Amino acid sequence: MKAVLILEDGKIFHGEGFGAQGTAVGEIVFNTGMTGYQEILTDPSYKGQIVTMTYPHIGNYGINAEDVESVKPQVEGFIVRELCLTPSNYRSQQSLDSYLTEYGICGIHQIDTRELTRHIRKKGSMMGILSNEGLSITQLKERLKNHPGIEGRDLVQYVTVENVEEWEKGVSNKWYYRKIEPPGKDRFKVVGFDFGIKHDILRLMASFGIKVIRVPASTSAENIRKISPDGIFLSNGPGDPSGVPYAVGNIRKLVGFYPIFGICLGHQILGLALGARTYKLKFGHHGSNHPVKNLKTNTIEITAQNHIFALDENSLKDSGFTVTHINLNDGTVEGIEHQEYPIFSVQYHPEASPGPHDSFYLFKEFYEMMEKNKI
Repeated sequence: MKAVLILEDGKIFHGEGFGAQGTAVGEIVFNTGMTGYQEILTDPSYKGQIVTMTYPHIGNYGINAEDVESVKPQVEGFIVRELCLTPSNYRSQQSLDSYLTEYGICGIHQIDTRELTRHIRKKGSMMGILSNEGLSITQLKERLKNHPGIEGRDLVQYVTVENVEEWEKGVSNKWYYRKIEPPGKDRFKVVGFDFGIKHDILRLMASFGIKVIRVPASTSAENIRKISPDGIFLSNGPGDPSGVPYAVGNIRKLVGFYPIFGICLGHQILGLALGARTYKLKFGHHGSNHPVKNLKTNTIEITAQNHIFALDENSLKDSGFTVTHINLNDGTVEGIEHQEYPIFSVQYHPEASPGPHDSFYLFKEFYEMMEKNKI
């Protein structure tokens, strides 16, 4: 299939189509990970976005049923330099091409992804349209022009669970260089606000001695109190935190009553709940090798990241938060903790998947925070 990618500033890329036949509209972002395309495809934080992989050869180890981060691919579309049609790995169950076809996701390859990435870095992330079904350039440009961007949109509604669910399955320790186990004897019950939570966050929570009650993103503070949790977890998720004011309002009502731990979108929502502000980065952080400095320990963590909004450091001064982690590439806020309440959050993904395991200690810290609060 012939395919075309058109950016909102008019730049056009021609290539070959793969995956499902169709047309996708979304914000064009790039991910610098060399591996982990399956976890990236199924990460709900990518809802509303078309992902470009900067590593040139994608699909070589296929797809398996164990490593997904949600029940299906969440990206709007997928862009790679060269698609591998013959995967070779003992865990592979199907090819990347057949997987995307199965779930109706269209892709394009045989384009210069280095040129596309440099263009986004220079101009900033922007909306784009990807099509491999033979529509004209004029038709595609018109469709792109009429499609909304991600600012202010509620993308969480498309990825959150519909009903309350319990999660107790842990990780398989064979994939970790050190055994993951609870740091104490208690098994704590945590309400996890599902803004698009990744499965490996749930698995690691369980392995660290936490039973997660996964609730829809719009669950009221009153209903959370009825569950009587030991703590609150605010998950990752897609889009603009200002697009989910209901979540911000509900979290605000829970501050001071429970230990709270936030990741990614949950980190931003927590900041908004206490009066901080967010802003959109030029092209975001998407990859598995971002250096972050822990200001409390004066150590460096290599982290996995996926976000395009960030907390405004200047707005944190009156929120009660102090900055605990900063990004060494651009100085943006990567972690905060409250000076009065048992609350902390990070912008990056401590569960990795894909990525390094440097930040697993955060799950232990959340456990210990609940342990201390219970006493």
